[in-house]
Amino acid sequence: MELRHLQYFVAVAEELHFGRAAQRLNMAQPPLSQQIRHLEEELGVQLFQRTRRHVELTDAGQAFLQEARLTLAQAEHAVKIARQAGRGEIGKLTIGFVGSATYEALPSIIRNFQARCPDVELILRELTTTQQVRALHDKRIHIGILRPPINDDTLVLETLIKEPIVLALPENHPLSRQSSLTVEALAHEHFILFPRHLGPGLYDQIIGLCQQGGFSPQVTQEAIQMQTILGLVATGLGIALIPASAQHLRSTGVIYRRLDTNIYVELAMARRKDDASPVLQAFLKIIWEDFSLL
Repeated sequence: MELRHLQYFVAVAEELHFGRAAQRLNMAQPPLSQQIRHLEEELGVQLFQRTRRHVELTDAGQAFLQEARLTLAQAEHAVKIARQAGRGEIGKLTIGFVGSATYEALPSIIRNFQARCPDVELILRELTTTQQVRALHDKRIHIGILRPPINDDTLVLETLIKEPIVLALPENHPLSRQSSLTVEALAHEHFILFPRHLGPGLYDQIIGLCQQGGFSPQVTQEAIQMQTILGLVATGLGIALIPASAQHLRSTGVIYRRLDTNIYVELAMARRKDDASPVLQAFLKIIWEDFSLL
C-alpha cells in the first residue's frame, strides 16, 4: 500500500462519486476504480457499497477513512518538518558569546532570529573568547561571538562591529573634568584589566595602546566580568579602558570619557569551517543581513 492509494480512497470517500473524485485527483475514472478495487483486495475488506447511481462507505470504510486521514496528515507533517529542517527553520543552535556582546549586538541578533525562526531552540552560553574557541573545537557550540584576534585556520572569523575604546573613571577623578583625553595622560594611573588568558585580544590592544603612549600600564587589579571592572573603578581602585558599548551598563559612580586615539576593538563571530548545519546557515544569513556583510 502506498500513500497515493490512501489519497485515492479519501477522495472517493469524501466525494462519494468516482467521477468527481477522479476529476479532483486529475486522473481518469477507470484507473481510479481499479486502484480502489486493488486496495480492497489488499485489505481483504469491502470499503464501498456501489450501485449504478450510488456510492457509500461500508462500516469498514468508515473506520479506514479516519485512520487514512490521520496517516496522510502525519505524512504531510513529516514532509513539512523535513523541509523546515532543511531550511534551518527548526532544530537547535548553541551560541557562545562574550559578556560585552549583550550591550548592543547580541540582543538585536537574537530578537531578529527568533522572529524569523521561532521554532529553533536557542541555547546561549556566556564564555570568554578563549573558552569559545575551545568550545567550537569540541563542538559544544555552533557559533561564537567574541573578541578577535584569533589565529586558527580551522575557524571562519567575520567582523560584526568595530567600536572605539573609551575611558572609565571614578566620577570624582581629576581627569573627569576633561571631555577627551590622550593616552599619554594615563601614564601614572592604576589600571583594572580583563585577564589576558581569558581574552588576549582586548588585553593586548590595551597594552599596545599604552606602549604607543610611551608607558606600560600599572595593572593593580584584574576582573573577569565587565560589570565587576566598572564596580572596581567606582571604588576608586583604578581606571579602565573598555569597549564603547559597555557604557550601556551605567554603573553608579563611574563616568566615561573619549580617548583621543584611532584604535578600535572588534566584535566578531567565529564558526568551524566544516559546519554545514542548516540552522547555522539560517542564523548566519540573518546576521549578514543585520550587519550588512553581504
